[in-house]
Amino acid sequence: MPEFVHLHCHTQYSLLDGASDIGAMMDKASADGQKGVALTDHGNMFGAFKFVSEAKKRDLKPIIGCEFYLVDDRHRKAFSRAKGEQDVRHHQLLLAKNAKGYENLSKLCSLGFIEGFYSKFPRIDKELIEKYHEGIIATSCCIGAEIPQAILHGDLEGAEKKLQWWVDLMGEDFYIELQRHKGLENIDGLGVSQEDVNQELLRLARKYNLKVIATNDSHYVDEEDWQPHDILLCINTGSLLEDEKRFKFPSSDFYFKSQTEMERLFIDVPESLDNTMEIFDKIDSLDLARDVLLPAFPIPEGFHSQDDYLRHLTYEGAKKRYGDIPRHVQERIDFELQVIAQSGYPGYFLIVQDFTSTAREMGVSVGPGRGSAAGSVVAYCTGITNVDPIKYDLLFERFLNPERISMPDIDIDFDDEGRQKVIDYVIEKYGRNQVAQIVTYGTMAAKLSLRDVGRVMNVPLAEVDRVSKSFPTNLKASLKKVLAKEGIDPKLKDAMNGEDIEKANQFRTLAEGNDDIGQMIRTAKKLEGSVRNTGIHACGVVITPDEITKYVPVKVDKESNMLVTQFDNSVAENAGLLKMDFLGLKTLSIIKEAVALVKKTQNIDIDPDAIPLDDKKTYELFQRGDTVGIFQYESPGMQKYMRELAPTEFEDLIAMNALYVICS
Repeated sequence: MPEFVHLHCHTQYSLLDGASDIGAMMDKASADGQKGVALTDHGNMFGAFKFVSEAKKRDLKPIIGCEFYLVDDRHRKAFSRAKGEQDVRHHQLLLAKNAKGYENLSKLCSLGFIEGFYSKFPRIDKELIEKYHEGIIATSCCIGAEIPQAILHGDLEGAEKKLQWWVDLMGEDFYIELQRHKGLENIDGLGVSQEDVNQELLRLARKYNLKVIATNDSHYVDEEDWQPHDILLCINTGSLLEDEKRFKFPSSDFYFKSQTEMERLFIDVPESLDNTMEIFDKIDSLDLARDVLLPAFPIPEGFHSQDDYLRHLTYEGAKKRYGDIPRHVQERIDFELQVIAQSGYPGYFLIVQDFTSTAREMGVSVGPGRGSAAGSVVAYCTGITNVDPIKYDLLFERFLNPERISMPDIDIDFDDEGRQKVIDYVIEKYGRNQVAQIVTYGTMAAKLSLRDVGRVMNVPLAEVDRVSKSFPTNLKASLKKVLAKEGIDPKLKDAMNGEDIEKANQFRTLAEGNDDIGQMIRTAKKLEGSVRNTGIHACGVVITPDEITKYVPVKVDKESNMLVTQFDNSVAENAGLLKMDFLGLKTLSIIKEAVALVKKTQNIDIDPDAIPLDDKKTYELFQRGDTVGIFQYESPGMQKYMRELAPTEFEDLIAMNALYVICS
């Protein structure tokens, strides 16, 4: 049997068009003895980092690619319906051959969003491909690509001209791609089959001495997954399953096939399988993980290094905080500065102190600091935090441990109205192309999956609601855990109360039914966890030392016009991104407004940071549990504990800010 690797694969990151879970797809490839697998999602590289990580776990070579939307002019975004104009997009498969190819692939993918986005599609054109084709392999792609489309519509001369452009540009890194799917015997009613197109592609391959590769347009892992995928397409297009004219795939043939299945399918063109291994051998095994890259912080004249400047700022701040600096404070400062220098993070502190100081100068309220960062006297002296770690005996090692160095993480709170001002300052300082927000992926949780599938299957809304409400309320419950083959997942069962266990058993009975409800539940289980849409992380912002597209692919937020990473928060740091948390707190806005009102009505200046911590009336509020609107003390549980504790000093509140977290 000839060896073969899949080079045309869509996952659930081809939003609502692909249903393949990356891990499941790779498990199948590994079990089949395949040596590698490609990721070629539509128009994006959302899954690339996870894809590489999962491939490494299974000793598979990850082949990073993208199926782009190719147009004549990426800048054109106005089309006249009256004149019959439309945005003609062709599919185009590109694979990264090496590190340079990955960088160019990332660049192309980013520019598709930055310069070419129209309607729902990130688009590129040949001008960009000419500029960024180094280190990339291209194919003639699927039936939706420009060469097959020209053949399909009888424009054989045009198809050959388009082919000639690719050959002139890519040389031996351009391949003719062959696909054979059931249901494509009469494409678009033109009387032309996919095999007719293949035969013309083979003729062109012989004429231009090009190599052919066999692929399968994989959108789901196993053949039986065609129905969940079909429902996914309905969710995408807002259609019902029963709609005859809706968009759908022509057969159940678009799955991740085995090497044996591909050999049978291309028995007459065995070299098309061998040539997938030629591409496999051409491609370097990339690792996208890297150490965090810090942007260069400009140092004023007279200072030799970032360490030198940070030391200066720290001691200047220490004089303001402590006056004559006590010996034990000096020793603590020197220890922290030494650890920070050895860790290579002085630039991180300089960056944070710069935008927190600037925020205050702009009139933006900045929180006093929380989390492990409050244990750093350097952060306190440079104005990053406003809590004295010496006074409260806070440990620096919880923040930055010299024996186990990891990236420090400082959460900075701003009033929610001023947060954007600070972000705008950071963009202005480092450049729009070096600052980005972080993407989030909205997934189909249990109840959302049930509702989506129910709507598509046209199950009465009342029935869908009934089934959804019958699902266990435990936050750890999922369709996969409740409907596990051997019974309710044991760990979930241990975490559920009696009522939820009873619900789960009843739900399992519903799922076993042969009616629409049973089918709806089983299908929803298949689609649970699928990526449905993208959003933006509530507070994460990344800053890079150079143009961000050199490191990760990005998209653009429509509202703010800011760049947004295509990798989410779970992998941002491992991808080498310096992540800052800019949290917008309504609480700080309320305090800021209250201070302004006191000034306006009473002509009294109040500094929230200078309010004494021994005010009797304030503690009476806590003793009564009147803590609505007080950050981290306003939950019903915390109000109850406050009444029981009856705090009389600040240390009581601290002990309770700790016990509540541990208990909950």
